[in-house]
Amino acid sequence: MLSVLGVLGGAGGFATIATVVVKRGKFRAEAADVITDTALTLMQPMRIRMAELEAEAQTIREQLRASNERSRRLQASLTQLRATLDRWYALIFTPDASLQAIRYTIREDRRRIRTAGEFRAEPTGDR
Repeated sequence: MLSVLGVLGGAGGFATIATVVVKRGKFRAEAADVITDTALTLMQPMRIRMAELEAEAQTIREQLRASNERSRRLQASLTQLRATLDRWYALIFTPDASLQAIRYTIREDRRRIRTAGEFRAEPTGDR
């Protein structure tokens, strides 16, 4: 036991123990710095990708809004055209229908549609 204390009690033994105790905090700080640097290095690509995804999501939302608006306009046009077709069908099959009356009604409906701008051809291609 005395031998062990003598070895440890020497200048080198106490110095080694003191160095380990003092540098223990420094080792932890360096380890924390390494972990922090590694985490930041890994986070940067994720932040860039997140920004790209947010921009892409915004673009898709705008496209969806435009598509919904276009769909609403097309549905309104379809409803108007269906009503016109039903009106013409009823006109043709009335018992007292004449070719002159049918032509007149169709001509007037076309004029009304053109002047009111009720029906406009929609582009069908993708944007």
